[in-house]
Amino acid sequence: MSGPQDSAASEARDSGPAETRADTRADTQADTQAVAPADGQANAETTAPGGDQAPGGDQAPGGDEPRSGRRRKAKQRSFWRELPILIAVALLLAVVIKTFAIQAFWIPSGSMENTLLINDRVLVNKIVYHTRAIHRGDIVVFNGDGSWDPGTIPVSGNIFEQFADGFASMFGFGRSGDILIKRVIGIPGDHVACCDAQGRVTVNGVPLTEQSYLYPGAAPSASRFNITVGPGRLWVMGDNRFYSEDSRDHQGQPGGGTIPASAVIGRAFIIIWPPSHWRILPIPSTFTQPALNGSHAAAPPAATAATAAAGATADPAVLSARAEPAGQVVPLALGFAGAIPLTWLQRRIRMRVTRRRPRGAKRG
Repeated sequence: MSGPQDSAASEARDSGPAETRADTRADTQADTQAVAPADGQANAETTAPGGDQAPGGDQAPGGDEPRSGRRRKAKQRSFWRELPILIAVALLLAVVIKTFAIQAFWIPSGSMENTLLINDRVLVNKIVYHTRAIHRGDIVVFNGDGSWDPGTIPVSGNIFEQFADGFASMFGFGRSGDILIKRVIGIPGDHVACCDAQGRVTVNGVPLTEQSYLYPGAAPSASRFNITVGPGRLWVMGDNRFYSEDSRDHQGQPGGGTIPASAVIGRAFIIIWPPSHWRILPIPSTFTQPALNGSHAAAPPAATAATAAAGATADPAVLSARAEPAGQVVPLALGFAGAIPLTWLQRRIRMRVTRRRPRGAKRG
């Protein structure tokens, strides 16, 4: 017979494994709970609400689109925001360039042939005469108002007035005046005459060799003249002498046919159109003769009635070498060429400033 002791022993044997199993299950649950927070945290860091990956992965929050797509859209928005700035800077630079630096002109007549042909486009440097004097042989663009045409000599206003005039002309407002283009033959103090025994134009007694730029077969001049260029004046002539209306045809007017140097807009230095005519417009070598700078000027003879009449009535066959503003393509192109790097530079500076800004300041 089994007694109470046997029953107690049996219960102890039966409870031993159960308690061991319970202890094992408790330990397993504890380990699981200890590990769960770490796994949960890792999942929280790599998974966004809704089961999508966080911004650190390939998917954006909510699974809408890849991060590369967001960056592409951001760049597009940045471009459209900066486009008005680019256009404004380009227009501003275009007006500045056209008003103070370089302007294109169109040649509508043949009085400067063959140096300049009809429909050629030339670039005119407006800065050069702020750095040096006008030289003999320069091809200059000047305002005919007050020179050979009726009216007053145009006077340049201050820098703001010039900018306003340039801005208005950029959009077709205002009047450009009667713009002409000629070659400078005599500068202040020069004695210019035609002709010597060989039929050549002389400057300070030195004959000019002009075949390199005169129209083929053209004589240096069919009319005679003898004048000393006054202070602040220029004697100018076209290269197609037979068809050019120039200083020779205005000898009976005040100034004896010369033009005021203040009317000069700038120096034509290059042909830019058509491409087959591209070339620099240098000063011919005949104007670099050292003897030209000698003091050979003589007092001009008194103007006779015949000379005055000849100067007052120009041959109807001759042409004034006019130069028309050639549109806004060149200044706009130069303006955009300058605006693109400036806009890129200001964007880089703005991005660097934004990156260096503290996060607290950014949020606040």
